[in-house]
Amino acid sequence: MTSTSYIADNWYWMVAAGASGALLLWQQIKEGGNGGLSPALAVQLINKEKAQVIDVCEPAEFAAAHVAGAKNIPLGEIANGKGLPGNKKLPLVVVCASGVRSAKAAAQLKAMGYENVQSLAGGLKAWRAANLPIDKA
Repeated sequence: MTSTSYIADNWYWMVAAGASGALLLWQQIKEGGNGGLSPALAVQLINKEKAQVIDVCEPAEFAAAHVAGAKNIPLGEIANGKGLPGNKKLPLVVVCASGVRSAKAAAQLKAMGYENVQSLAGGLKAWRAANLPIDKA
């Protein structure tokens, strides 16, 4: 029997685990890293819990393309509350082009008392990549 260490004998597994972790980290960074909701989980929330989709893009961006069934309330207008649901327990999925503005809007909505707010990680770009339905105004 040899007296080599476990790590020395299994270095290739350590390299594989490190590479796997690095790839997961890279994907989070590439998608905005905001810890938001994946498109698949957003669809589940919409279908099972009747979540409302709020698109915080500017009206011209919204007209060009948006998540099917989304309501447009630009980020600059979130604070005034106009157009937001009165029921603050209703699940909300907040979307923008890439996930940056929606993360800011989600934080604002939570501060306004909305209890179940999620930002779509990767925004409309990730929604499109998942081949989910898009509307145009």
